[in-house]
Amino acid sequence: MERTSLYLPIVILLMQCSPSVPVTVTTNRHKVEVHESADAVLSCMFRTEKDQNPRIEWKKKGKDVSFVYYEGQFRGPFEGRASIDGATVTLHKVTQKDAGEYRCEISAPLDSVTLGETNVTLKVLVPPQIPSCEIPTSALTGSAVQLRCRDRQSIPPATYSWYKDNQPISPPRHANATYLINSHTGILEFKAVAKEDTGRYSCLASNGVGTAKMCKGNHMTIEDINVTAVVATVVVIALVIVVCGCGGFLLHRNGFFSRHRGRSNVNYIPPPQEPQDFKHTQSFML
Repeated sequence: MERTSLYLPIVILLMQCSPSVPVTVTTNRHKVEVHESADAVLSCMFRTEKDQNPRIEWKKKGKDVSFVYYEGQFRGPFEGRASIDGATVTLHKVTQKDAGEYRCEISAPLDSVTLGETNVTLKVLVPPQIPSCEIPTSALTGSAVQLRCRDRQSIPPATYSWYKDNQPISPPRHANATYLINSHTGILEFKAVAKEDTGRYSCLASNGVGTAKMCKGNHMTIEDINVTAVVATVVVIALVIVVCGCGGFLLHRNGFFSRHRGRSNVNYIPPPQEPQDFKHTQSFML
C-alpha cells in the first residue's frame, strides 16, 4: 500500500507533462464511387488539442478551388442538396459535375497546430448508353472491312463485344484468323471478307455499372466481284486507247498538228523582176 502511494504522484506528474495531441483530420474512405443520382458520403473525422469549436470547411479542387461548405452553410451548386453531420458531408443525387477531388479542412486557432486537412476523391459511375455502330451495308469479296462501335458517356469506359445474327463472335484464338476484335476500341476488323461473312451485325457495350446496352445493328452483304464485267471494261478501255492513239498518229502524219498550219506569212517578200521583164511606163523627150 505504501509502495502504491509512492508511485501515484509520479503517474500524475507524467500525465501532466505528456504533450497534447494537436488537431488531426482523417477519413475512412479516400476514394468514393457511387452511381449517378445516388447519394455520396464524404467522411471527415477530426480531433483537436484544445479548441472545442473549430471551423469546418469543405472545398472542391479544379481549375480553381471553390467552396462547398463555408461559415456553416453550403455554397453554390451544393446549396439545398447536401447535408453535414459533424464534419462528414453527404451530397444528394450526384451528377457528373460533382465528380472530383474534395478537401476537408479543420481550423483550430487555439491548438499548437492550427490547421488539419484530408482529401476525398469522388467518382460518379455512369452505366452504358446505346452505342453508336458503323456497319457497312455491303462489301466486295476479298476487301478489308472495319465495323465500329462506341459509347462516349459510360464511366468507367465500356468494353465491347460483337454479335453476328444474334450469336456472339468469339475473339480470335490464333494469329492467322481472318478477323480481329478490339474490346476496348470497339473495332471489328476483317482482313479480307468472304461470302460467309454476310449477316446481321450488332455490338454490346458494358462497363459493370447498370445494364449493358446493344446498338440496333445492320445487315452486311458480301458480294462477289463480277469478273466478266471487269474484263469487258478493261477491253473497252484498251480499245479506246488504241483507237485514239492510231487516230492521233494519222493526223500528225498528215500535218494536221503542224505549227505553220493556218498562219499568215506577214514577212513575205516578192522575188525581184528580171531585166527583160522591164517595161517603160513613161516616154522621155529630148
